[in-house]
Amino acid sequence: MCNCYLVAMKMQQTSTEVDINKRQKYLGQKGMVALIAFLSAFIPLSTDLYLPALPGMAEYFKAPVNLVNLTLILFFIFFSAGMLLWGPLSDKYGRKPVLLTGLTVYILASICSACATDIYQLITFRVFQAIGGGAASSVAMAIVKDTYDGRKRESILAMVQSMSMICPITAPVLGAILLQFISWRGIFWTLAGIGILALAGTLALEETIGKRYTGTIGQTMSRLGVVLKNHSFTSLLIVFALAGIPTFAYLASSSYIYIDGFGLSEQGYSYFFALNAVFLLLSPMLYLFLSKRYDRRTIITTCFAVVAMSGALIGSLGNLGPWLFAVTLIPSTIASNCVRPPGTNLMLEQQQEDIGSASALMSCISLLMGSAGMLLISYGWSNIILALGILNLIVGLVCGALWLVISKSSSYNKLCNSKSSKL
Repeated sequence: MCNCYLVAMKMQQTSTEVDINKRQKYLGQKGMVALIAFLSAFIPLSTDLYLPALPGMAEYFKAPVNLVNLTLILFFIFFSAGMLLWGPLSDKYGRKPVLLTGLTVYILASICSACATDIYQLITFRVFQAIGGGAASSVAMAIVKDTYDGRKRESILAMVQSMSMICPITAPVLGAILLQFISWRGIFWTLAGIGILALAGTLALEETIGKRYTGTIGQTMSRLGVVLKNHSFTSLLIVFALAGIPTFAYLASSSYIYIDGFGLSEQGYSYFFALNAVFLLLSPMLYLFLSKRYDRRTIITTCFAVVAMSGALIGSLGNLGPWLFAVTLIPSTIASNCVRPPGTNLMLEQQQEDIGSASALMSCISLLMGSAGMLLISYGWSNIILALGILNLIVGLVCGALWLVISKSSSYNKLCNSKSSKL
């Protein structure tokens, strides 16, 4: 009986791929996945790639570091605002027109950033770059919901999230390599080129939205509030946005822990960072493997328990050396990112309309929660490893408790226990 079920699911998957190849005659199945992953990676591409150029920009403009850092801080703020703008608009005007408009703004702002003559111009152009780039992240997730159903959607989300993890790992290294041959202006020309590639992929995209919202612009933007009133969606949004805090907290504190705390060189730090990044990359695919054997509720519950236990180990053993810290951190890295594909899919399942608004809220709130994690770990703790361990412990316990309450409610039982929760 199990074999029959697997065969049926395989046939359904093949049928889905054929259908997508038919609907997306230029991109096809593989091109569609590649485009979605590329759009999903716009945040790390737009920030991490130019991080190595910050000192050179400060020297060129003869500007204080805190002023130059505004090009990064304001980017995150307006990127979040841009997602909340473009998501609802894509429900009204379609995914493709919104993507074309946002990416055009992104490209023009990148070119202007490359030509900036003072730091204030650069800050202004980065704001417009962020607003335009917000279209990519918010609409990418909406396209996934438009195009895929059930377990196929979950597998696509895992692949996209795994592929998009490559960018934050490689972008700083690529930026440093580029700076050996070009100036900081060349980084922004590179970002303009990335925008042009995304624009070309979008031109090949066939519109994915079925039914469009017909209200006014004001009514369209108000759909963000309507989505938030969906308690099943909002409760899941809180849980899975909180789950991302440990990862962002580690990203913000890792260099201080390894270089300042353990006395490693920058190169030594990069090895430990890369080690953790490998598990970050593989986590979504691990979920697909586990989901063949265990139901979604069990996997998510176990992952939150692992985050909490990992936090306890980090706090108690992490200070004893870089290897012990790395080993105690890895379970949290795996578990906190293993819940991303099922969490994203569950949230999308709660909305049958206003998908653009829902996708924008998911991306925006996750980014804001991650920023909160970075702020928390940057408070100035006397023992930053202990603080990181406590943060992991608290997040694991809180998310686990909230998930147990949510997953036991009647509105989720059918969704979490259905046969569609297995491949």
